[in-house]
Amino acid sequence: MRFLFVAPRYHTNQMDIMKGLKERGHEVRFISHYAAVIEDYSFVTPIVLGYSPLYRLIDFLYVKVIHKKDPTAIVFKIQHGFPPMRRLRELICGFEPDVVILRERSVYSMAAYQICKKKGYPCILYNQNPLWSEPAKTDLLHRLAGRMTPALRMTPVMGTRKPGTAVRENDYFVPFVVDPQRAPAERTYFAEDTVHILCIGKYEIRKHHLMLLQAVEQLKSKYKIYVTLVGEATNHFQKDYCSQVRNFVKDHHMEDMAAVKTNVARRDMEKEYLAADLYVIPSTLEMASVSQLEAMSYSLPVICSDSNGTACYVEDGVTGYLFQDCEQEDLREKLDQMLSDREHMKKMGAAGYLALEEKYNFDRYYETVMGMREKILQEQS
Repeated sequence: MRFLFVAPRYHTNQMDIMKGLKERGHEVRFISHYAAVIEDYSFVTPIVLGYSPLYRLIDFLYVKVIHKKDPTAIVFKIQHGFPPMRRLRELICGFEPDVVILRERSVYSMAAYQICKKKGYPCILYNQNPLWSEPAKTDLLHRLAGRMTPALRMTPVMGTRKPGTAVRENDYFVPFVVDPQRAPAERTYFAEDTVHILCIGKYEIRKHHLMLLQAVEQLKSKYKIYVTLVGEATNHFQKDYCSQVRNFVKDHHMEDMAAVKTNVARRDMEKEYLAADLYVIPSTLEMASVSQLEAMSYSLPVICSDSNGTACYVEDGVTGYLFQDCEQEDLREKLDQMLSDREHMKKMGAAGYLALEEKYNFDRYYETVMGMREKILQEQS
């Protein structure tokens, strides 16, 4: 079959999905709004379609003039950018997809959906809003967005089952997919009698690199620790924050126990995971992250903020620990609890590897997507 994806960018959390589809003989086309600096095209090379000339002008004014001091302004285009319609229509209709997956209820996705709807191509909406959620908003704009995007939605975020939340009829949980990389028996731990902590995330304030360093600093007299920070630093906001992180390491005399790395290629990440004994995600406002699954694929235990959209991938006390969002003291306590028992750390890493094999595999993803496609075809007939 032919699978078409339309998304803002070709994110690394899609790689093993592309790999699984190609290995099963399917044809994949991926249309992206833009390309990031660090992407891996091992399985699929996206078509970077971009935006219409009119929107490029709007985006320039919005980002470079009106909000030039706002580091979040660059994401405005994800929801509001619109494509060159003629070229988008050519790419979709020329491919004749058997299933289309559109990312976000955005203007871009609305444009793609209208093209697909006329042709009868089955479309699925993909976003990272929780499966367990409060009732949908009913104001005019939200009703229009709902009508102009696919009715069936999939998400890798489970959310929290609590009063006031429910799973809507056309919503499905489809977890991230990460292939197993290194079983516990195939790797070593605690090189040089040191616990090596790995943290991956763009150099942005919300990623809380400094909070992690501060928590580790409080424990350095109790344990032999080495922290490796790996992240993207491509725009001037990220570079400025990265400089703050480097200065903290220098000012607190942590050069012998911390490394700050930037723009590491995907192909070079395996050695970072294999050199680590523990993976930590201290960030806040994280809708969903795949890196904890990548860590589990290398048999690493994980410490993750409880506000992370995919915190559900970490079973508290079994495959790692969850700490209270933005609470440095709780992060320090969870680190202390983890580092105090190295054998238990290894058991948690093994449990994470097993959970990855059983729950976060391509077959589960594929079966759910195919079931959604079948439901759409039945409703169209």
